[in-house]
Amino acid sequence: MTVFELTGYAHLLALLAVLAVKGFALVNAALYPAEAFPAASRGTKPGWLIGLGVGFAAQLLIPTPTNLINLAFLIGALVYLADTRPALAEVTSHR
Repeated sequence: MTVFELTGYAHLLALLAVLAVKGFALVNAALYPAEAFPAASRGTKPGWLIGLGVGFAAQLLIPTPTNLINLAFLIGALVYLADTRPALAEVTSHR
């Protein structure tokens, strides 16, 4: 195995990991009811779905995990997972 093959595999692994994070965030946001987003003071469901969907599409169209656009959308997906998702779970668990 050469160094170039190793870096190619590492690049593929990073690409798949970032794609999985963005895909999970998009599907998870789609599963929550629209009323939960304003109730948790986290914006609107269409806003999150558009942002996460554009980020997922950008990852598919520009498959470079270090691209600045993809990094920005990755940060958005991580913010959703770390901040918005727990707030949504807290709001919807009392129903």
